[in-house]
Amino acid sequence: MSEQRYPIKDSIRKQAHISAEQYQAMYQRSINEPDQFWSEMAERITWHKTPEQIKDCSFAQDDLHIKWFEDGVLNASENCLDRHLESRGDKAALIWEADEEGQASRQFTYKELHQEVCKLANGLKSLGVGKGDVVTLYMPMVPEAIFAMLACARIGAVHSVVFAGFSPEALAGRITDGNSPLVITADEGRRGGGGVSLQKKEDGGVGGC
Repeated sequence: MSEQRYPIKDSIRKQAHISAEQYQAMYQRSINEPDQFWSEMAERITWHKTPEQIKDCSFAQDDLHIKWFEDGVLNASENCLDRHLESRGDKAALIWEADEEGQASRQFTYKELHQEVCKLANGLKSLGVGKGDVVTLYMPMVPEAIFAMLACARIGAVHSVVFAGFSPEALAGRITDGNSPLVITADEGRRGGGGVSLQKKEDGGVGGC
């Protein structure tokens, strides 16, 4: 396998947030002063409770564990969406391209994506889904799959993504193993120019649980 290198255009280089030299300096500091460095990096996101315990690692055979920001509390959905609404609300947050050439793309601003996620999160809550529940996602590659992941994170549920090409039996196994009370799917997905009936496979999978 031959190696091909592509030089960075000056116009792109000038838009970089940090230089190669700055990156190396930051990397070295993360090695030399990990607690202080990652404490500062943690300030870039929104916390419900700011962590005081930055790093807790042990490589001992009888006590192997790696924990970061252990006492901090945050919501991933809020960090992906809410914190950007005021400054980037009308900017594109999600751009989706269709499976086949010629089909229309779909674009969602932060405000639009936030609205869709909140609607689905409230829908999940109305069905009794709560913190710690596992929601199985048997979805094609569509924006609604992103809505579902962020909606689960918003209410503290766990999303279990099952590849849409898996059989009903494989889906059933994952629903059972996760003790999942809810499955989100679509009527059909598109892959390689053809249609895949997800609803029928999902019905078979749920019936096999």
